[in-house]
Amino acid sequence: MILETQDVHGYYGKSHVLQGISLGVDAGEVVTLLGRNGAGKTTTLKAIVGVVPPMKGSVTFKGQNVAGMAAHRIAAMGVCLVPENRGIFKLLSVEENLTMAARKTSPWQLPDVYRIFPRLKERRKNGGSQLSGGEQQMLAIGRALMTDPKLLMLDEPVEGLAPVIVEEIVAQIIQIKATGMPIILVEQNLAVCTQLADRHYIVEQGRIVHEASNAAFLADDRIKDRYLGVNSAA
Repeated sequence: MILETQDVHGYYGKSHVLQGISLGVDAGEVVTLLGRNGAGKTTTLKAIVGVVPPMKGSVTFKGQNVAGMAAHRIAAMGVCLVPENRGIFKLLSVEENLTMAARKTSPWQLPDVYRIFPRLKERRKNGGSQLSGGEQQMLAIGRALMTDPKLLMLDEPVEGLAPVIVEEIVAQIIQIKATGMPIILVEQNLAVCTQLADRHYIVEQGRIVHEASNAAFLADDRIKDRYLGVNSAA
């Protein structure tokens, strides 16, 4: 596995948010973390990248335990988180946002990002603040690709976006997946998750309570209803 967490515990102050998260991601695999709000999905991503240092357990990336390592060192190894707030620089142009993070070692250079995200090429001289929410999300993902990631983690990439933009971003993530990029996806939109993922983990109260292949998850309405509060019509 390219990434494996074992019994990871994490805290916000005295609040015990992660209570033994164990999961894995294989090379080229897309895995989702599903669960209700507050279940610990985003905190799991933050624990993997070192923003919320695990108080117990291991985070093994490409054979090395990175738990407790400084966040910038984990990022330098190729673990890349695109946060829910996107984190783009609104006073910089699209192209400046992209090139400031670029690494020469990355297989993703400016022409590659513009090929996947043609809207960004059209708006390359626009400031970040002039972009729509969907375009800002495309910019955040494009900038991440230029950092030469070995594992891409996306936190709520289509939240609040119009359906037509959701379709566009899903198609773009499918193109990224096709290159063999392993991806961890946190997303509330189950239709998006089942289009993209090979496997699903369900998080509840800081623990993994269910794991399934995409086919098994699609077929199991009982699990969706029990843990996610959706029925077969959702």
